[in-house]
Amino acid sequence: MSETPAVAVVRYEKIDDHVALVTLDRPEKRNAVNAAMAAQLDACVKRAERDPEVRAVILASSNDAAFCAGADLAEVAATGGQSLYTPDGGFAGFIAARRRKPWIAAATGAVLAGGMELCLACEMIVAAEDSRFGVPEVKRSLIAAEGGVTRLVKAAPRAVALELIATGDPIGARRAYEIGLVNRVVPREQVLQTALALARAIAANAPLAVQESLAVAKAAAVLGDDAARELAQASLQRLRGSEDYQEGPRAFLEKRAPVWKGR
Repeated sequence: MSETPAVAVVRYEKIDDHVALVTLDRPEKRNAVNAAMAAQLDACVKRAERDPEVRAVILASSNDAAFCAGADLAEVAATGGQSLYTPDGGFAGFIAARRRKPWIAAATGAVLAGGMELCLACEMIVAAEDSRFGVPEVKRSLIAAEGGVTRLVKAAPRAVALELIATGDPIGARRAYEIGLVNRVVPREQVLQTALALARAIAANAPLAVQESLAVAKAAAVLGDDAARELAQASLQRLRGSEDYQEGPRAFLEKRAPVWKGR
């Protein structure tokens, strides 16, 4: 007898040739992460990475009131929480995933705890005007150990990040924008379209150059200047061997839009 397939709690779709949309879809549970969501989000990451046409991915929520409520505490109580992790992706199948393609969080409603950590794992965030961001774990004698306490201090000014971590109090979208935590703040009904516009702006560029540039930029945050420069030069050397490296200057000279091959 075959096993009953897991209910789909994460949806994957191609918006156009180069942008994929991944939607967390447990609205009745405020998109709390259970085993099925972790496994399916892990699969979505791998699907996007394998698809040579996908150049940017949007992570969205099916529940406007909450981007993601974090771990499903009922499942944590029943299983100890290990089912919410995957070998390649870590928590939610996403937090520790090795990705080269940029992800944009389309954040609505409450973006707290594990939901905040999912956003911090993305490269960019588009937020609804009424969304709230925070890591309230200390209020329950917990630690935001899946990126909250480690990525927040890199994404926001140190003093502000430490205040958010120590108080557990959330901030609004406008404040998040002021401190550089999010890229755009728009009315709720415009979040997805704004994220899509940002994704398409990224996808219009040479995909290998975007991936190499982002990888170097993130590594540079923890490397010294000399090591970061060496890493950038190694990335540039890899690009020189690609077809797109030749296409960029050729298209400029021929006064036409480049046709990127991703190779």
